[in-house]
Amino acid sequence: MLDLVIRNGTIVDGTGSPGLAGDLAITGGRIAAIGEVAESGRNEIDATGQVVCPGFVDPHTHYDAQLFWDPAASPSNLHGVTTVIGGNCGFTLAPLNPGDAPYLQRMMAKVEGMPLSALEAGLDWSWRTFGDYLARLDGNLGVNAGFLVGHCAVRRVVMGAEATGNEADPDQLEAMKSLLAEGISAGGLGFSTSLSYTHNDGDGAPVASRFASNDEVIALCSVVAQHEGTTLEYVTDGCMQGFTEEELDLMVAMSRAARRPLNWNVLTIDSADPDRYRAQLGASVRAAERGARVVALTMPVLVGMNMSFLNYCALNMLPDWGEVLGLPVPERMARLADPQTRAHLAERAASPDAGVFTRLTGWGGYRIGDTFSSANEEMTGRTVADIASERGTGHFDTLLDIVLSDELRTVLWPAPTDDDDESWRLRAEAWQSEHTLIGGSDAGAHLDRMCGAPYTTAFLGDCLRGRKLASLETAISMLTDAPARLFGLRERGRIEQGWHADVVVFDPGTVDSGAMRMVEDLPGGSPRLFADAVGVNHVLVNGQSIVSGGRATEARPGTLLRSGRDTDTVLVG
Repeated sequence: MLDLVIRNGTIVDGTGSPGLAGDLAITGGRIAAIGEVAESGRNEIDATGQVVCPGFVDPHTHYDAQLFWDPAASPSNLHGVTTVIGGNCGFTLAPLNPGDAPYLQRMMAKVEGMPLSALEAGLDWSWRTFGDYLARLDGNLGVNAGFLVGHCAVRRVVMGAEATGNEADPDQLEAMKSLLAEGISAGGLGFSTSLSYTHNDGDGAPVASRFASNDEVIALCSVVAQHEGTTLEYVTDGCMQGFTEEELDLMVAMSRAARRPLNWNVLTIDSADPDRYRAQLGASVRAAERGARVVALTMPVLVGMNMSFLNYCALNMLPDWGEVLGLPVPERMARLADPQTRAHLAERAASPDAGVFTRLTGWGGYRIGDTFSSANEEMTGRTVADIASERGTGHFDTLLDIVLSDELRTVLWPAPTDDDDESWRLRAEAWQSEHTLIGGSDAGAHLDRMCGAPYTTAFLGDCLRGRKLASLETAISMLTDAPARLFGLRERGRIEQGWHADVVVFDPGTVDSGAMRMVEDLPGGSPRLFADAVGVNHVLVNGQSIVSGGRATEARPGTLLRSGRDTDTVLVG
């Protein structure tokens, strides 16, 4: 008798081929048969009117900490994600020197928006090596999870406090190479690094990887070439602004040294600046001509993100804004009330120097969230443009007046400026490129600011009932087989006989993401944004149900993905 039979569904296998009506049989955690299945199962699911497809693969998460207190990787599990890749942007929790946990906690709180109280209360920080870290997760995962080895942690272990502000000497570089090799041998999926100006540690200093020379980065990439089933991930200024020739040269050198693909996060597309997006994709074309492979992650939905003038957020990334928003609150409020400061900030936000962050400047579209003063009692849910019209004031001045009334605590929800038809046409164009990959959720990070995990269901709902920019089969392939093949995930990403039974069953008539809401379920009592899935009825990982009837189960069937054992080598050059 089979373990499970899913009957009468429309099977979409992940390859892009048309869906077929039939049954899916599972036994021993693998797909046993596809089509007409006569044999009974110990358990059976009636999937009449539903789509049966591979589990979704999220290629860019920061679940490195959350999986310790939430092995289910919520809410990604509810949205059909069965495999997550962590350790991105050069940030991992291991290796770790004794006594360095507070530094790492503060860095992750700053760069990835993980509440410090959750990091302190939710983990014991008792591991030292990357292998120790992986062992702590192995056997207690609801989803499959693999982790790159992060440059910042490696640098900190070898160089200590000198990792910030200094290049490595030859002996330190050799020690880093050995430590990276040790981490990959223990199961790390490869190497990640950041040279981005947006990444600063808890002290406000550039993170350690930003002080690495190009020679150091390339030398570490060469270590990756010595290990099977590995890959590279990279973040740099060009990911935000457009790549310089030096950045392109470095990416090419990294990919060629590792003989592996390099993916970067995240390609944003705006019809107001189409040349930037085309130049960024053009860099991948030029890299391919030079024997490298550079892949841009790009999100197929617009992820809502709240802002505040009180706490660190994306507004701090606008040119010249950081020095004002970094002041003590009384001084900050005084500056924000000053007409000359306001004029300067508005001008700089709209300047070319702001790069992709200009999408934050649609001040009139900002919707007011939680407020904290009697003056703002009636503002919640209203747009700044609406309030400005009543007051007869400009949008930016109105916004600042509101937040000053709340002593900067007002929660703000910006409306994206790139939600126009032409931007969506350009996105659909970009998805067809071999140099792009759907992804970039940042799930597990920026927990009280954004919730990118539901991109899978939101995208499917949009393809089926919204803009319809991709067919169902194409959309599923983008979410499953495409990322699985880039990372070399062995026997995952497709509905294929003998492959691992990572499966989603959803209703095509209703599949979508629910509305975002705030929940207070993190260690230490910190809140996070959360969104339920709509129309996702069953999710299986390795043949076991992690979502049944739309609700999460307590099952922990996930595999800790280890390089070489669970991944094949994807060569370039």
